[in-house]
Amino acid sequence: MNYHTIQPPASLQKHVRYFWVLEGNLASENYVHRSLADGCVEIVFHYKTVFDEITFDEKREKSFASGISGQSQKFRRFVTDKNFGIFGAYLYPYAVPLLFSFSAADLSNQMLSLDEFLGKEARELEERMMAAPDNYHRAKIISDFLENRIRQNKKQNSRIIRAVNQIIHSKETVDVRTLALECGFSTRQFERKFKELAGFSPKLYQRIMRFQSAANKYGSEYPSLTEIAYDCGYYDQSHFINDFKEFSGYNPKHYFGGNAEGVQWR
Repeated sequence: MNYHTIQPPASLQKHVRYFWVLEGNLASENYVHRSLADGCVEIVFHYKTVFDEITFDEKREKSFASGISGQSQKFRRFVTDKNFGIFGAYLYPYAVPLLFSFSAADLSNQMLSLDEFLGKEARELEERMMAAPDNYHRAKIISDFLENRIRQNKKQNSRIIRAVNQIIHSKETVDVRTLALECGFSTRQFERKFKELAGFSPKLYQRIMRFQSAANKYGSEYPSLTEIAYDCGYYDQSHFINDFKEFSGYNPKHYFGGNAEGVQWR
């Protein structure tokens, strides 16, 4: 399994966290990928092999070749039995309203084919991405596309964007009333504007980002699950376990024990 990231150009770094590539050469077994709850958005291109999605009743449904996955509070499962290659653009959630004039809340817990999301423009982009000779060319193609979207669209409330970023990059739980005051809004106004740019309420979004911080500790040299929980801002084990089960489908002991599905790339 080969996973690596590519940094976006400086002009995109306020909107794109990074580009990523995941490639797998399967000898015999199926590869099951589990996408966990996530506070950010991904535009994904399956340039080699389209996965099937495994539904909750264990049926298989063909997924898209290219699409957009919104910020999510639930996990999904995908499977393939062929060699595969995926290129992804990992966006901050507010990139959706800034670049595509959609409320981020419209994409929450949604996965749409790029054709559904962007129409004719998506079909042209998909053709170019699939035909690219390598992933550095794909990074250049999607960068040019996103830079063009930046030029076309208006700016959004920078104070709310700062609040979203504060939650994404902070290990501490941030009081919503304090954030609202810092942004110059009432709590109700702040929560409404925050949801438009992040897709969820500030309270739920903080839970998702705190879980994500913990899940990303997979493979690290932490001495115990308790240390991981405290380092990621959990004040007790019960909240850590409950959030982990809700957002990944796993007890953290099983996930960090090395037997969880879809962690081979980490």
